[in-house]
Order: sequence, then C-alpha cells, then structure tokens
Amino acid sequence: MSIHGILGEQTTDYPTNYSPETLYPIARSMGRNIIGWQDDKLKVGVDWWHAFELSWLNTQGISQVAVARFGIPASSEYIVESKSLKLYLNSINFTEFASWAEVQTLITKDLSACVQAEVTVELFGLDNDLHDKNSGLLVTQPEGVCIDDALAGSTDKVALTVHPDASLLNSLEDKSTEIQQDISQSFTFYSNLLRSNCPVTNQPDWGTLAVSINSNKPVNNANMLRYILSFRQHNGFHEQCVEQIFADLSKYYEPSELMVRAWYTRRGGIDINPCRVSDIALLPVPSRLIRQ
Repeated sequence: MSIHGILGEQTTDYPTNYSPETLYPIARSMGRNIIGWQDDKLKVGVDWWHAFELSWLNTQGISQVAVARFGIPASSEYIVESKSLKLYLNSINFTEFASWAEVQTLITKDLSACVQAEVTVELFGLDNDLHDKNSGLLVTQPEGVCIDDALAGSTDKVALTVHPDASLLNSLEDKSTEIQQDISQSFTFYSNLLRSNCPVTNQPDWGTLAVSINSNKPVNNANMLRYILSFRQHNGFHEQCVEQIFADLSKYYEPSELMVRAWYTRRGGIDINPCRVSDIALLPVPSRLIRQ
C-alpha cells in the first residue's frame, strides 16, 4: 500500500488559521483491494476516533478544551489521514466560536466532506462527561476471555511473519477445527497483543483486538493467537487490519454472526477504533481501554 500525504512528511508546518483543506482523504479501496474479499461485507461497521487535543477560542478569546469522538461509517468511500486530522484540529485552536455546538457543526461538515459520508461528532467536557458511564469515554475492559496466554504450554517458537497468515487458524495442536460441528457455538475473546505497522511511516501501531463469533467450527485459542501475532510486521492502516481479520475469520469459520473490533493506542493525541460486524444490529457501543 502506498499513499502520499502529510503523514509521510518529516517536517510539517502547523496551521494557526482554520484550514479544512489540510484534511487528506485515503480511499478505503486501497486496503480492501489487498484483502481481495467481498467488499460489501466490509462496509458494515464504524471507525470511532477519539481526539484528546481539541481546543478553540470562545468569543472572549479564552481557550476552550474538550475531548471529541468521531464516528466514520465503514461504508464511506474514504478515511482521513490521521496526521492531517491533527493539523486540521490544530488549525481551529485560535478560531473563535460562540458555542460548543458551532464547533461540533463545523467539524461534522468538514469531516463528512472529506470522507464523503455522514460523520457523527460528539464533544465531551473534562469535568463531568468523562466520568459518565453512558458517555463511552469511561475506561472499560473488553468482554470475553483473554487468549494472550494460550501458547504458554507450547514448546513451539512463534515465527515472525511478513504478512498475516490465515492458515494459522487451522494448524498444529487442534485439528478438530477442521471438522464441521452440528451445533453452532458462541465465542467471545480478546488479545492485547495486536501489532502492525503504519504503511507510510513504518511506525508500530499497538492495539487490543476483540472478537465475538457464532460458528459451527470451534475456536482454538492457541491458533487464534498465532494468527493475531502474524500481523506484527504487517504494513496496514488500523481499518485495513481489522477488515483483514474480519475477512479471514469469515472465510475460515463461516460464522452466522461475527463482530471484530480493535482499540488502538493513541498517537498524536488521537486513537482509532475500527469495528466491523456481520449485521448492524451487532454493533457495540464505543468505549475506551486502559491503554487509551
């Protein structure tokens, strides 16, 4: 995957005047073409972005601060380059607004124009909203079983792979995963060991991956962990990594229901949290984890 944009520049001028033109769109098709799977099935879900360095001026010229959450639908034609979003948000630092609603309306308009889809924007204050369990900004824990110790009893060394390897889902210890069962089962698990690389800067991206799946094939935690670890040297945007996992699990498990989401750690004051579901009714609420 190759793109050009602000993210790849070593030196950057930070605008001090409102500059919506700094927003840089990236076509989702770039990542989806690499996956080479049914494109429509990757369009169900949301990418939640949290911005922790949002500031502007009130009409008295006093700086205001907030935390923002942006919801970008997976059906959008574009995502926004993360560094360009940071520059855009910085560009309103010295712009006066009469109300928080004006800020929210402006950001909604600009982000929606960039990704060519309707983006939701929420602003949260630092005094009360962050402690509201209904705000989605309270730090929570992923649901299900943590599989990070699933290989503790194995003597096999986990190899570093250049590309994600879906064949690891059916390998080594548990060959029973090859057998189709008559009864569908539900599995909910997570791993804190998701790692990939930015395709532009090659910087590492760390995240927690959570999966909820209903399938006739049982999930072997050791094989699943090997598969997740195979992303460690993969160059892909957060959204593409989650979609790759969603596609691989869909093809291997043929699930009746599937939810794949990731919470990535913050960079430049922004964290990105993609989620893909087999049905929009399975979409969870946005949330944050301890590393965010």
